[in-house]
Amino acid sequence: MGYPDPPPTAVSRRFPDGPVSVAAARRFVRAALDGGPSDLVGTAQLLVSELVTNAVLHARTEVEVSVARLDGRVRVRVGDRRPSRGLVPQHCSPYSGTGQGLALVEQLASRFGTDGGEAGKTVWFELWHDSPPPPSAGWETTVPPRPADRTVTLVDMPTALESACRQHRHAVLRELTLAAWAGDPLGVPPEDLVAANDVNNVISAGVTATPAGPAPESGLRTLALPLPTAALPAVRALRRVLGLAEARAREERLLTLPALPRGRAFQDWLFDEIAGQLTGGRPTAWTVVPREPEVSSSELVPWDMGQVRASRIPTVAADEGNRIVAANGAAADLLGWAPDDLVGRRLTTLVPEHLRGRHTAAFSSMLLTGRTRIVGRSVPLPALHRDGRLIPVRLYIQTQETADGRTVFVAQLVPRATTFLDGPRTPGRIREAAVGEPDGGRPPAAPEAGARAAGARGGMTALDRLTLLAELAAQLNNTLDLNEGLQRAGRLLTRRLADWCVVDLFTADARVDRVCVVHRDPRALRPGAYEGTLSEVSEESRGPLARVLRGAGPLLLTDAPRPGQTESALDRAYVDLFRELGAGSAVVAPLRARRRIFGALTLARASGGPPFAQEDLTLVDDLVHGLALGVDNVRLYQDTRSIAERLQRSLLPVLPEVEGLRLAARYAASSTTAQVGGDWYDSFVLPGGNTALVIGDVTGHDLDATIAMSQLRSMLRGIAVDREEPPAEVLRRLDLANHSLYREATGTCVYGLIKGPPEGPWELTHSSAGHPPPLLTTRDGRTRYLDGGAGLLLGMDPHAARGTARDALPAHSTLLLYTDGLVERRDEPLDEALDRLRRHAADLAREPLDTFCDELLIGLGADNADDIAVLAVRPTPPSTGRTGRTGRSRG
Repeated sequence: MGYPDPPPTAVSRRFPDGPVSVAAARRFVRAALDGGPSDLVGTAQLLVSELVTNAVLHARTEVEVSVARLDGRVRVRVGDRRPSRGLVPQHCSPYSGTGQGLALVEQLASRFGTDGGEAGKTVWFELWHDSPPPPSAGWETTVPPRPADRTVTLVDMPTALESACRQHRHAVLRELTLAAWAGDPLGVPPEDLVAANDVNNVISAGVTATPAGPAPESGLRTLALPLPTAALPAVRALRRVLGLAEARAREERLLTLPALPRGRAFQDWLFDEIAGQLTGGRPTAWTVVPREPEVSSSELVPWDMGQVRASRIPTVAADEGNRIVAANGAAADLLGWAPDDLVGRRLTTLVPEHLRGRHTAAFSSMLLTGRTRIVGRSVPLPALHRDGRLIPVRLYIQTQETADGRTVFVAQLVPRATTFLDGPRTPGRIREAAVGEPDGGRPPAAPEAGARAAGARGGMTALDRLTLLAELAAQLNNTLDLNEGLQRAGRLLTRRLADWCVVDLFTADARVDRVCVVHRDPRALRPGAYEGTLSEVSEESRGPLARVLRGAGPLLLTDAPRPGQTESALDRAYVDLFRELGAGSAVVAPLRARRRIFGALTLARASGGPPFAQEDLTLVDDLVHGLALGVDNVRLYQDTRSIAERLQRSLLPVLPEVEGLRLAARYAASSTTAQVGGDWYDSFVLPGGNTALVIGDVTGHDLDATIAMSQLRSMLRGIAVDREEPPAEVLRRLDLANHSLYREATGTCVYGLIKGPPEGPWELTHSSAGHPPPLLTTRDGRTRYLDGGAGLLLGMDPHAARGTARDALPAHSTLLLYTDGLVERRDEPLDEALDRLRRHAADLAREPLDTFCDELLIGLGADNADDIAVLAVRPTPPSTGRTGRTGRSRG
């Protein structure tokens, strides 16, 4: 296997524990091989550097290096005095800055291996110059085993994320160790650093010792990690050291960048699991741990380029260097490029010029601080077309890890003229159930007991499996009604595979909707007793359904789920379903399409019959693939039928060109619903020369609200142009006309007039019908709300008195009119929301008007639950800025 003692012709030298030994060992090897072939000498120096570095970092003992020349070959041995510290081949990617030492030996050495004993261990390698060497023994050692009296179970561990975090831990600890040797411990106690290095090696060894095999499609594994109970203090020291390192990295005192939010969340979970289970706690799956949106668990599988290319949503992926690494045809078509032409370009190629500086600063800040701004959130902003046009999109970015541990930023760009079909939350709510017999009045078929028994024994022939898959796909392909298709699919599955089945889908508000429950004996179901909206997947949700909806599965349940001590409403509903319908075994699998989980399928068999077994999981996995694709196609069809936003956007005006005024406007539909409301803005020049400004919001979030908005907008234009009356009188007449023609329409509105010559001064007169007050921001960042002229909303009392307010508009100030979607948040006082808007506006006071509007939507419009319309005006004398409009109304 190896060479327990150096051969007689070998020369040896011992080196002290410390970083200076690396260079000294390299010089020793060069001197020992003086006159030998230059390629062998160079390779031997490189490999001995790696091995001595490993010994210095991990063994921290005296190191002995021996070199021998034997019949045209070179043999080098590196030994330390710490046999308990076994070798841990990391198998890191070529992009990793650490963990490459043993991999280099594997790649460059002709033979290699290890020897061990009670006194120490030795790593050796040979370099053969002429003849092919015999096989290598590998890295197995005979060192004494480490005591491990406890096993920590890591449930649903994301493999790609774990690999990235492990590489990051090693890089941080390596840099801290080198800094400490150089005399700058960076505030880390030496004893903590020693303990952290040791236990980190133990954890890494336990993870990488897991037998290799193909990773499941979910990207999750459940891992048994052996650890001694005495490791708990060292684990706590490791956590403290990494926390201090994060702080130093944010201060830019480390070359290693801080961890991103997903990495920090995973590390917290890992250390919580180790500490908790070493003190007697029970495992908690990664998939049920509550996380912020930027730490989404919906993408747990390792990223690869095929995900982008296969997506029907415009998608672009970029690396940590801000360069595009993948783009699909949908994104290329949207932005006027060929997919291959985008790859390799800076991401700023797709960012409008007025936002590039802020994008670059935000991206750099994210890498340097580990804090994200818009990751995991749905943000309305413009993208840059190749021909220079601005394309309004809703951007959704997620971080994802590749199989080799790199981080990729995956961005979906959904045009805002269409529904957000694959957004950050969950797919839209399903349609109401179809009326009548889903199968055209045909009675249910008799149960196919033989087929179910064959499936239970894993004895389905390949033809049987293919037939079942084809029949399942046909159930949804032959209908455009989702409920009807799911009922058909459920009856097929209960005839062929299960006694009963359930389909749960996410709704638009992140709750779970039980849309389909089918039993092979229809008499076993009470009509309407099981379907309906359930609770959301809350922080307390720990049951199998919650795990699957967060990315785990397929899960085999060998018994019905039992109530837990901390179960949520969703868990209780799932337990109740099993208790009422009865089950001896079940399989729960996620419905995933376009790499996103939007629901779950439960298949159950009653006690007394053949139970589901492990071999059934493969078949169920194939079935849910087909079912998910069918559901996704039907829902996509239903969503694309919504034309409300297209109608609303077509009604938004082109802003006028006014000398001395700059105008810009933006509109963004809700990110959480396929419906749009009655938000609108308008601006036009009256015959007398004054500039009219309008912002409004009709009550409702449907096509009726959009129609009502268009009617109010048209009436207001006609009334305003007809007599050019004060704003209060215009709103009074609008309210009277609305009450006479459309009695049920209510809404809010601000109507204002800007008066003044191009060079100033300017004055705003305005009246408000129940609308949030305009915000005035001066060039130096002072802000105030224009509360005057407030009155009742439209549609309440057409005879109510209304007032007109007058305010001066300083040159280069910004007047902002907006709808409530920009500021209002659930469970937040309105005063706090308005203060937040003031702060953002003050920070943007000197930015160009387009940047002002876009940054407001980025900062305040992410994940907006309501429509947003903004209209901004900036008085600008012709001598200090170009004449005309600078904002696009359809941004």
